[in-house]
Amino acid sequence: MKKEINSKIAIVINRNGMGEAPQELSHLLIKNYLGLLLSEEHIPSYICMYADGVKLACEGSHVIEELSLLEKAGSKIIICKTCLAFNNLLDNIAAGSVGTMLDIIDVQHNSTKVITL
Repeated sequence: MKKEINSKIAIVINRNGMGEAPQELSHLLIKNYLGLLLSEEHIPSYICMYADGVKLACEGSHVIEELSLLEKAGSKIIICKTCLAFNNLLDNIAAGSVGTMLDIIDVQHNSTKVITL
């Protein structure tokens, strides 16, 4: 099924997982969520990652496949450079591209709906 980009929706991921749950459950939830996004006809135009959320886009993450497939389908993934540098992960990116907090703010201002996980 061909995916359509919903240019009005941005997803923000600011945790290394989803929700306030034990890490194993949190990781399972984010993997399921991203996988289900892929099964939808419409996907978000942007996925913005900051704080501990940047770890999900780095080598060794359990959701690299889902993020890569979303990116291939047309979602733009922006990863906070400051957060990557803070965690010494600038050289470990496996999906998405490095951006600044201003890039993330711009996405939020230009989206009619921002979903924070």
